[in-house]
Amino acid sequence: MVLRLVLGAVYTAMALGQLASLGRMPVVLGGYGLVHGASAGVLAVLLIVGELVCGLWFLTRPRSTVIAPVWVYSAVSLTWSVLAVQAYARGLAVDNCGCFGVYLTQRLGWFVLVQDALTLLYAAVLLRGARRVGAAPAPAQGRGSPVHRVRDDSEARTRAR
Repeated sequence: MVLRLVLGAVYTAMALGQLASLGRMPVVLGGYGLVHGASAGVLAVLLIVGELVCGLWFLTRPRSTVIAPVWVYSAVSLTWSVLAVQAYARGLAVDNCGCFGVYLTQRLGWFVLVQDALTLLYAAVLLRGARRVGAAPAPAQGRGSPVHRVRDDSEARTRAR
């Protein structure tokens, strides 16, 4: 739960910094050498939305067992990591990693790569924890018990989606 709260605070702060810098985010992302122009703008919006979704979810529902925000967090973390690793490997000089938009700027270097590696490690921890929750055996309940009926209803809603 503490990990989710910390990640929620960090990713919400990242999203807010990037949102406040929205007009400059395509240029920041263009510095990584993979996207430019309209595609950089689309990537910026996707990253901000993803960070807001998982960040706010982790902050407001830290005990939630819903897997979707964990996958969103993992996708956002993987995207930032891929951007950083490929730019670093290519020797690109990225003056602002863009994690917080134009605020709290960091030059792309080994420290940013370590931070990105940690976000991927945390993603693995969250995914592993989510898998354990999903695989946990349900307590034995009789067919007529209220707990069993609620579980049946939630399973039916899940299948209907």
